[in-house]
Order: sequence, then structure tokens, then C-alpha cells
Amino acid sequence: MFQGVFTAIITPFRNGKIDYDSYFSLLDKQIQARVSGVVPCGTTGESPTLSHEEHAELIRETVKHVKKRILVVAGTGSNSTREAVELTEAACKDGVDGILQVNPYYNKPTQEGLYLHFKEIADHSSVPVMLYNIPGRTSVNLLPETVLRLSEHPKIRSMKEATGDLGQMSKLISLVGDKMTVLSGDDNLTLPLLSLGGKGVVSVISNLFPESLVKLVESFQKGDVTSAQKIHYDFLELFALAFIETNPIPIKAVMSWNGFCSGEIRLPLTSLSAGPGADRLKKTVSDLLAKGYK
Repeated sequence: MFQGVFTAIITPFRNGKIDYDSYFSLLDKQIQARVSGVVPCGTTGESPTLSHEEHAELIRETVKHVKKRILVVAGTGSNSTREAVELTEAACKDGVDGILQVNPYYNKPTQEGLYLHFKEIADHSSVPVMLYNIPGRTSVNLLPETVLRLSEHPKIRSMKEATGDLGQMSKLISLVGDKMTVLSGDDNLTLPLLSLGGKGVVSVISNLFPESLVKLVESFQKGDVTSAQKIHYDFLELFALAFIETNPIPIKAVMSWNGFCSGEIRLPLTSLSAGPGADRLKKTVSDLLAKGYK
């Protein structure tokens, strides 16, 4: 089962193509920080704008570069069950350690439809499955009772919870117990969810600050709540500013400002708007770096 810090890694672009030199440097940064794993081809990786060829290639290249030093949990979700199965089977053949499956978007399936969708994908997966509940982007909420049914499947072992609803997360954890792990899909709820029995985070902020997020989670797990709280509160403003515009617009700007990639982003997303928000984001990141956070 998945636990710890998983970085929802960005996809660097240059002149319209994936910039693998920058991408491999980003992977090395994550490996050196001892994150549990990376999640390529997720929301933060701009997966909706990757071609099928780019999607498959990015997963293969991630697996080849990481060489089992950390886990690779690849996003292979789709609003077509058949397509999600095909993407999953391809990723499994390429050697991923797990797959991330987002709610089917746009279709707005019932809870039974969600159950059958995820079960079908898990039936065709040779690696553990992490479910991904994010109603704000998909218009459907994967309810705790449905997740409980899915937890009986031997391949469904974890869930990335991004409802922002700690009450729903509490109910989920109380129902599934130790059948699967629950990770936060929001950086600002990592510490609160850990206190409820969550096991980590799929993080956006860890693209730039992987060591800090690892320390937050590990400190809490070791019983050093004070250290975990300090990191949480020091990063609280950044957690908010990272979403002043649609993710991954702000984190892509932050990584560009700090020399890790170009600022190139694909339509329909656009570069971060100039103004007070961007200025605050830049200053907040600069202040954290000055404090020694990595």
C-alpha cells in the first residue's frame, strides 16, 4: 500500500515538446529527497494535453530513469473505461509500480457506474491501484461507501482524496480501516489528514520542496508533532498561493523562476498572470528558500 510523499510531478515543455533534460533533473531532485514516489501524467503533469504517444513515452522514460529507486505511480485515468484499461495495460507492461485512476470526468456516472469503472480497470491491472477522488474537476464524488466496496478488490490499495472535506475523509478512513491507505490530494490538508489516520500526500508543492514535505510526514509519523506543525504553518501561505490560478499554472511558474524548467505551458492553460498574486507567490517562495527549506 502506498504511503508517504508522492510528488505530482510537472511535465516540462520546450518548443512544444517534452523537455526530457529538465524532466530527468526533476526526477533526480525527488530521488535525492527520498520521496516515496512520483506521479507522472497526472493533473499537475498536464495529462489532458499530452498526446497518447507522449503519455506512453513519458511513463516509459520515467520508469527507465527512476530504475526502482522510488515508486512510479502513473496516471492512466480516462472518462472512457475502455481507454483507461488500455492505458493501464500499457503502463503495467512498461514497469510502473502503481497506477492512479481519477474519477471519470464529464460523463457524471452514478456510484454504481463509478464502482464498475474502477473494478474493470483494477481487473486489468497487474500493479496496485490508487483511486483519485476530485469532484471539483470531475463533477462526481466517489463516496466512502463505494470506496469500501472497491477496497475488497485485491488491486485497489490506496486513495488520493481531494474533496477538501475532512468529514468525508474521516468517514472513509473509519470504513476502510487498514484495507487501503488514504493520502491527501491537497498539500494544506496533509497534516490534518495525518491526524485522522491518513498516510501521506500526493503533493504539488514537493516539486520544489520535496525534502520539506518528506520531513513533515516523517516527523508526524515519528510522533514529533511540533516539527510537523512548524513546517505546516511555515508553508501555509504557499499552500494557498499555489492555487491562485488553476493548477499547475502557479507551480509551473515557480519551477521556472527557480531554473528547473521553462515556463512553457499548454493551452487551454496559460502562464501565470502578472500582478499582486504572482508577486506574493514569488516572495513567499523566496522567503522559504532563505529559511533553508528544500
